[in-house]
This record gives sequence, C-alpha cells and structure tokens, in this order.
Amino acid sequence: MIVICFGAEAAQYRVDLYPAYHADRPPVPDALAWQFERAPELFDAFGWTTMSSDELEADDLLGALAMAEEEAGGRALIMTGDRDMYQCATDRTSVVYLKQRSSGFEEVDPDEVIARYGIPPRLVPDFIALRGDPSDSLPGAPGIGPKTAAELLQRHGSLDGAIAAADQERPRVAAALTDAADELRAFRAIATLHRADVELPPDRASDLDGGAAAAAALGMNRLAERLRAAGSLSDL
Repeated sequence: MIVICFGAEAAQYRVDLYPAYHADRPPVPDALAWQFERAPELFDAFGWTTMSSDELEADDLLGALAMAEEEAGGRALIMTGDRDMYQCATDRTSVVYLKQRSSGFEEVDPDEVIARYGIPPRLVPDFIALRGDPSDSLPGAPGIGPKTAAELLQRHGSLDGAIAAADQERPRVAAALTDAADELRAFRAIATLHRADVELPPDRASDLDGGAAAAAALGMNRLAERLRAAGSLSDL
C-alpha cells in the first residue's frame, strides 16, 4: 500500500511548547496551495490512500503508520525530505530521504543514522534539541553544534543525562545545558513524533493507467506519457 499524509503546518501542542516554532516559515504560495487542493484526487486515481489531520503534522501520521505496519508484521518505507524522520529508522522501517537541491534519494536505516549523527535513531529528538533545527525555528543549546551534541549523548545517554551531568562538562557547555534545561526538554518534545491512533488502509495495487488519465486531465502531459509507458511495460 502507498499512503500520502497531509497535516497541520504547525501542531498546536508544539506551538504551545515553543511559540516561535515554525514562525519563520513563509505562507504557502498560491500555486502550491492549488496543487495541495488537487493532490488527493490525483493520488486516488493511482489507487493510493490519502490521510490527513488538522491537529497533527504529516510527519506524525507517517511515523504512526510505520509503527502500525511494523506491529502488523510488515515493513515500511517513509519517503520524506525531513531528517527529523530518522528517529523512525528500525530493522523494519527505513527512511527514503529525498536529496536536497539535487535529484534522487538515499535509504537511511539505523546504521546509517549512526554513521551520519553518531547516535541511534531513538536519540534523534535529543540530538535535535541540543543542536537545534533552523527549519523548525528551534535554536538548540547556545554554542552547541552537531559534533558536541553527539558527544554529549554518547557520554551521557540522553538529553536528561547530559543535563544531570552538566557539571562534568566544560563551563560553557555546562551553562548552556543548565540555563536552558527547560527549553531543551521542550525542543525534544517538539522534535518527538506524536503517536497518532491510525488504522492501516487495505492494500491496493497502483493503477498507473488511472494515474496517467488523472495527470493528463490536469495538464501534466509528459507525466501522463511516462506513466502510460510504465504501465505498458508492467503488463508484459
């Protein structure tokens, strides 16, 4: 099955934790809003399922669906351009990360998360809290970058462990941990995916011909041609 998720631009509980969350994001351009409005109908023509929420963000739904698929004994691929989703990587779920400013993608499993960040997937929210995330307007701990964030988590096992052992660190790092302890815990809560109550949709085969017809109706003629060609090959 393929499920496409839509959600709130900024979940209210995250804004309540930190009012500046997503505050720097520009409004959605009219042309993109037009595409969002028509996307569910296009995806349905492919035989795909669309899931949306007004209270949670799309990432929360994606993470919840992956966990539900694992619990059902299956495997999941999460396609995203958001590295926050690395926290979902397990032996049964991989993150298909879309490359930024270039074409293609990279499949990220738990070993790849460790190779990139120096910490396991479960500590990705702690890492984000310490390092910060400009795309979400989260400043992180003052003066702590990705290298120091990873080292702190490697030594102390978690954000809470690092805060509790702050007196063992250099004065500058200790001050950053203790002075901003409450904010850092809020940043971690913001970065942690909310486990939504979702039901897995039934399996549906992709309908490339149906997708081609829908694409042509929207004026995407080159895409329609490619889909028709791919559909013909799959029938061989």
